[in-house]
Amino acid sequence: MVTSPASAVPRLVIAAPSSGSGKTTVATGLMAALTGRGLAVSPHKVGPDYIDPGYHALATGRVGRNLDAYLCGPELVGPLFLHGARGCDIAVVEGVMGLYDGAAGEGELASTAQVAKLLRAPVVLVVDASSQSRSVAALVHGFVSWDPEVRIGGVILNKVASDRHEELLREAVDSVGVPVLGVLRRAAPVETPSRHLGLVPVAERGSDAVDAVTAMGAQVAAGCDLEALVGLARAAGPLPGGSAPWTPGPVPTLPHARMRSRGGTPIPSRSVEKSTPRVAVAGGAAFTFSYAEHTELLAAAGAEVVTFDPLRDEELPEGTAGLVIGGGFPEVYAAELSANEPLRKSVAELAFSGAPVAAECAGLLYLCRELDGRPMCGVLDAAARMSERLTLGYRDAVAVSDSALAGAGTRMRGHEFHRTVVEPGAGAAPAWGMRAPERRVEGFVERGVHASYLHTHWAAEPGVARRFVERCRTS
Repeated sequence: MVTSPASAVPRLVIAAPSSGSGKTTVATGLMAALTGRGLAVSPHKVGPDYIDPGYHALATGRVGRNLDAYLCGPELVGPLFLHGARGCDIAVVEGVMGLYDGAAGEGELASTAQVAKLLRAPVVLVVDASSQSRSVAALVHGFVSWDPEVRIGGVILNKVASDRHEELLREAVDSVGVPVLGVLRRAAPVETPSRHLGLVPVAERGSDAVDAVTAMGAQVAAGCDLEALVGLARAAGPLPGGSAPWTPGPVPTLPHARMRSRGGTPIPSRSVEKSTPRVAVAGGAAFTFSYAEHTELLAAAGAEVVTFDPLRDEELPEGTAGLVIGGGFPEVYAAELSANEPLRKSVAELAFSGAPVAAECAGLLYLCRELDGRPMCGVLDAAARMSERLTLGYRDAVAVSDSALAGAGTRMRGHEFHRTVVEPGAGAAPAWGMRAPERRVEGFVERGVHASYLHTHWAAEPGVARRFVERCRTS
């Protein structure tokens, strides 16, 4: 199939009345089913979620990307979408929570409905029909009529019990004038195990994740009208005039470097020049939370980005000038991370040398003195532990201290999502001052280290990556 120009790529938003309705299964399954038919599918996720995009990437063979109107601003939703959709035949956008749920107290901001409107994309509503029949008409009618600017182009009925149940549901939805584009029967759920922060990431599940995505694709292909869904996506038309793909900037050509393997990770065998500083980015099963745009911005700023696995590699990549440790689940792998003493020492040596280190959430825990009583890197004089309390939500923050990421006074929006506590919660030079929903200081700025619970999206402030790479050059 000939790919569409990015500005007119066919697109659908998969939404639901509430969480737990089955939109992840439908969205991932639809991506897999369309990919299996030879289409190049661009996968997207509304909101800050890191885990679902991993399943989307497995379904499509392309990087899963987030569209978050709170973190990046509504004005970047279209450009970031177009950036991810380059060269694709169709895009599938999985929503977040219920269709009209967004940032608390901010109206429609960051809701699936807002993103659908910004993209001028038709919405497919996934309805859990397990405990209703004719009442589904009232539910669908309410969602269709709530905001006339949101175009609900069809419904997929999930957890349908029988032929008779399906007949009643179809009759009810027909009375609203919304087409039924799929029916998924009540069945044993596709195996997608969860734990304290949601689904277990793809990187931790190996072949089991592949099997789960394959099963989702088969389920959607069997129960949904794929031709009708593609036809609806094609009716989206072009994005608003003036929309152009986001770009991280020109990526410089790096000098040739012969590659060798260590601990399963390809590592250049020599240091690159100071003009192209090497930035090591933590990956592997313990550190799976990252936005693709971060590494793209680092590369565009002139860095050579090398991924390493703290569970396997015993030293940082040769010539590392800066270190980025994003989010993930170090609490699940605390014993293994602690046992890798050579790497912990390597990280500490780099940090104490004054080199730039950016650590978010999981990275913060890894830099602490200990995590659940197990020794970590000891870069920060703080202890981390698991907690029963879930900390979750968007944050409006301002940089309190000058750091490798931002100058004091820089305002950014972020997101917290963790069941851990760090004591103390802030150093002598805190990283962020939270402006909303509560006023407090949080995080650590020490030497070249910036460590915090706050997840940020650097596309909203490209100067973050440029500043970090420049510090790598000069430190």
